[in-house]
Amino acid sequence: MTGVKNAETFIREQKQILKGNPECATASYNLGVSLMQEGKLDEAIDSFRDAIENSARMFEAYVNLGYIYFTKGDLDMVIYYNQRAVEIEPRYARGYANIGFAYLQMLKTDEAIAALEKAIELNPEMAQAWSNLTNAYIQQGDFEKAVAVGKKLVELAPDFPLGHNNLACAYYLRGDFAGAIKHTDLAVGMGFEVHPDFMKELEPHRQGKR
Repeated sequence: MTGVKNAETFIREQKQILKGNPECATASYNLGVSLMQEGKLDEAIDSFRDAIENSARMFEAYVNLGYIYFTKGDLDMVIYYNQRAVEIEPRYARGYANIGFAYLQMLKTDEAIAALEKAIELNPEMAQAWSNLTNAYIQQGDFEKAVAVGKKLVELAPDFPLGHNNLACAYYLRGDFAGAIKHTDLAVGMGFEVHPDFMKELEPHRQGKR
C-alpha cells in the first residue's frame, strides 16, 4: 500500500512540476517511468514523447518507448525507437540488443545477427545478447556457429540456465546428443523448465536407451 501511495504521490508531484513548466523534459521523463511502472502505458507513451519533444537527445526515453511497444507486440516500433536511441548514443549496447531481439522475433535473421554482434562488440559481457545470438544462428541453420556462440555464453555466464538450454538445442541440431544432454541437465539443475518435447527427444539418446 505504501508503494502505491508513494507512486501516486510521485506522479502527482511530476504533474505539478509540468503545470508550472510544461517544457521540463526531466519531469516528463520521470512521469513516464512512473506511469510505465504502474502499467499506464498509453499515458507513459505521451509523457516520453513530451520528454523527447523538449529534449531530443534523451535517448532513455526512446528506449522506454521501445519497451512499451514490445509489451504491445509492435516490433516495428521497438526497432524504430531503439534505432533512434543508438543514433543518439552509438555506444548503447542494450539498444542494439533490443533491435536484434526484435529482428529475431520477426525472423529477419541476418539483421538480428548484425545487431546482436554490435551489442556484444560494445558490451562483451551481455549474456542475453549472446543467448539471442545463439538462437539467431540456430534460426539461420548454422549450428556450428550456434554451438560456438553458446559455448562462449556459458563460459561467460555459467550460472545462466537459458544459456545452457540454448546451447543444448544447438548441440542437438548439430547431432551432438551427449552435449545436448549435458547442457539440458545443467539447465534443469538450475531450475530451468526445459520444453517437455525436447526432453522427450533426448530420451532415446541417454545412456542405455536406444
